[in-house]
Amino acid sequence: MEPSVVIAFVLAVTTLIATFAFARRGTALQRARATEERLRLEAAAREQDLARRTTDEDALLDALDAGVLRIDRGLHIVMANRRAQTLLGSESSLIGRSLMEAFMDPTVEGLAGQAWKAPTRTATGEIRSAGPDGPVLAVRAQTTPARDGTWLILEDVSELRRLQRIRTEFIDNLSHELRTPLTTVSLLAETLQREAEGVGEAIPSKMRERIAKIEVETGHLVQMVNELLDLSRIEGGGTLQMADGVDMSRLAADSAERLRLFAERQGVTFRIETPGGLARVRGDAARLGQVVVNLVHNAVKFSPDGGEVVIRTASGDGQVVTSVEDHGIGIPRAARDRIFERFYKVDRARLRAEAGGGTGLGLAISRHVVEQHGGRIWVESEEGRGSTFSFALPVGDGARAAPAG
Repeated sequence: MEPSVVIAFVLAVTTLIATFAFARRGTALQRARATEERLRLEAAAREQDLARRTTDEDALLDALDAGVLRIDRGLHIVMANRRAQTLLGSESSLIGRSLMEAFMDPTVEGLAGQAWKAPTRTATGEIRSAGPDGPVLAVRAQTTPARDGTWLILEDVSELRRLQRIRTEFIDNLSHELRTPLTTVSLLAETLQREAEGVGEAIPSKMRERIAKIEVETGHLVQMVNELLDLSRIEGGGTLQMADGVDMSRLAADSAERLRLFAERQGVTFRIETPGGLARVRGDAARLGQVVVNLVHNAVKFSPDGGEVVIRTASGDGQVVTSVEDHGIGIPRAARDRIFERFYKVDRARLRAEAGGGTGLGLAISRHVVEQHGGRIWVESEEGRGSTFSFALPVGDGARAAPAG
């Protein structure tokens, strides 16, 4: 083969290989550029979507009637809607400020700390914003799911508190006006009852029964007035006589002793399970004793003949829990959410006639007292098997004034 032919063949093959290599390289570059362009478009789309969602979220938050704040771990505000700025009376942005700088009240820092320690629970409290004449704000604090900060929800409850104050003053004034005439009627009924017993058969038995009925019903009215006054004072923020080292075990035993005669008349026995000296709280011993008495009294009323009421105290997890258990007919599920409302009564058929009625205020008073001590109260019940009322109080200096409502 001629050398020139060989050289031409080699050149042709080399050119073909080079052309193929350049073609492949061009294709690869095109693919790379296409991929780069696609990624750029996707990133731009994500940024636009994020910006749109952020704008939508901001618009939604600004449309809310509640103030919304987000704070970081350092207790600095990283997000605030317009309503929050209005409620706090701030003319400039809240972002970047500390909680103390924004609220001028250590209560909010305390709520944020509580929410951080217990991320599954909401910490609540009330403050007065923007000075003594500013709005009353209900504050709720909840840790974010990622635990990288805390949400604060602010609601203006000034009008609600004003109406509650008017209601409390009305009840207080009405109760005072009713107290004197009712006391007089009660004394007259008691006098008639004694005179009827002294005369004996000269007064028909039906008339004696009616006189006794007047005395009983008047007693119920006097009790209701006294409890209304009591509730009014509690809701009005009456001062608690706080003391350290209140022994809940001793209060439970004393409450049972006060009601022992009543329990014996109803054929009910007490069983007390307390550690003794280990369940101590900071609180008003008289008010807390009132709570235990109310719960034990109810348990006796709703217990069957020969029944047993169990009173327990236990401490742990920074709190003291006092519970009163009966083995009566129980509370229907539909009534449990309302059982602590004033004047609310479960079906009267649950109550034995000889145990007497109630005013429907005892549990409402108990709830307010417990909440004033920074605690909580609840009920567990199963129809046909009984009920257990419990309340938990923080150990030591955990008491705080709670809002009425």
